Amino acid sequence: MIELLLIRHGETAWNAERRLQGHLNIPLNDAGLQQAQALALALKNESLDAIICSDLQRAMQTAQAIAQYQNQQCIIEPAWRERCFGGFEGELISQIEQRFPAEYAAWRAYEIDMQFPANAQGEFNGESIRQFHTRIEQVLLELSQRFQHGKIVVVAHGGVLECAYRIAHQLALDAPRQVSMLNASINRFELSSDQDSVKLKMLQGGDVAHLELALDELNA
Repeated sequence: MIELLLIRHGETAWNAERRLQGHLNIPLNDAGLQQAQALALALKNESLDAIICSDLQRAMQTAQAIAQYQNQQCIIEPAWRERCFGGFEGELISQIEQRFPAEYAAWRAYEIDMQFPANAQGEFNGESIRQFHTRIEQVLLELSQRFQHGKIVVVAHGGVLECAYRIAHQLALDAPRQVSMLNASINRFELSSDQDSVKLKMLQGGDVAHLELALDELNA
């Protein structure tokens, strides 16, 4: 049994203005850097067996802040990336409906096999809900088989947290999102597997109380 601390990266400028990032490599803003340091302080007394992150800069910066107190290196794995939103990436959420009305309607309706429009390079590389969920389920399975026990931190993205939440609560892929996936939040799970099936039990979700407490220490 693994205790999995699944953490969303700190805030970016695009998070603040509600612009879709997906696979685009956006760094933390000043608030996000401070969140990452506060998160690191909150976890510094926890004994972590591994710190894993996606290869996108916002996740790596957050994970590296945690690693500085743990005397270990981050394990960088692209499989933990955010969902690819194809031609939606880089767009303000408030403007997507006007540019792509049909695709926007399908996205908001949680159509699990919807196709995103092509990106700026003309590539249809967006992931459907089904494709993305399958990717995250597979990387969770691989994680459970690789470590089997211990306390593991994974710094990833809001969409990854949503997949984990669905698995833990046995929600259908087309069920609307029920909770907010907060920047620098700690989400604790018990992770195990049974042959080729992932098992997740949520212990704590969306915890950001540590941010205020740790920021007090940073500003002391």
